[in-house]
Amino acid sequence: MRYNYDLDDTSVNPRKIITSILITLIEIAIVVLAAFLIVRYGLERMTMSGNGMEPTVKDDDSILINKMSYKLHSVKRNDVVVLRQNGSEHNYYVVQRVIGLPGEKVKITNGEVYIDGKVLDEKYDFPLMKNGGLALDEITLDDDEYFVLGDNRNDCEDSRNASMGNVLKGDIVGKAWIRTNSFAFINQIDGFKKSDSSSSSEVK
Repeated sequence: MRYNYDLDDTSVNPRKIITSILITLIEIAIVVLAAFLIVRYGLERMTMSGNGMEPTVKDDDSILINKMSYKLHSVKRNDVVVLRQNGSEHNYYVVQRVIGLPGEKVKITNGEVYIDGKVLDEKYDFPLMKNGGLALDEITLDDDEYFVLGDNRNDCEDSRNASMGNVLKGDIVGKAWIRTNSFAFINQIDGFKKSDSSSSSEVK
């Protein structure tokens, strides 16, 4: 008498196991590499030193820098940027607000900024500047230069000072993106509530 048994094939294929493990390891490696590249080349943390950007960014605030922003988009007026002053490294990063763009003529008269002969319609209600510095005489920006100011207009060093002057595009590390110690997107921090007053002659 012959018996037929239908037995399930419970044997394990070592090759499939090894392939599955390798795929998992590759996926993990890709995630780790992507995270490393983002942190290394896309984001960087710095600590604000000084009161030149108060009240927007205060001394000892922790800032996350978006270093990819200006690789994808152009620098815009009113952007808060992180600069490598005079080609120095991380310890000498400074934070400033972009006011003048390449090719523009910048002048400070009676405490106000003029761009190409017209009063700049500032994003916030900054105090009038007591000292126009280098910009008392009209400054013409080159194709790769920016004019920057600190938000604390009467207690900061910025493009009005010979120690900084006009900023080269190559010295812009990235956009000051997030304040992490008291979470806020920096471009949404309004320490100078703007009053609703503008004229047709103002530059935006």
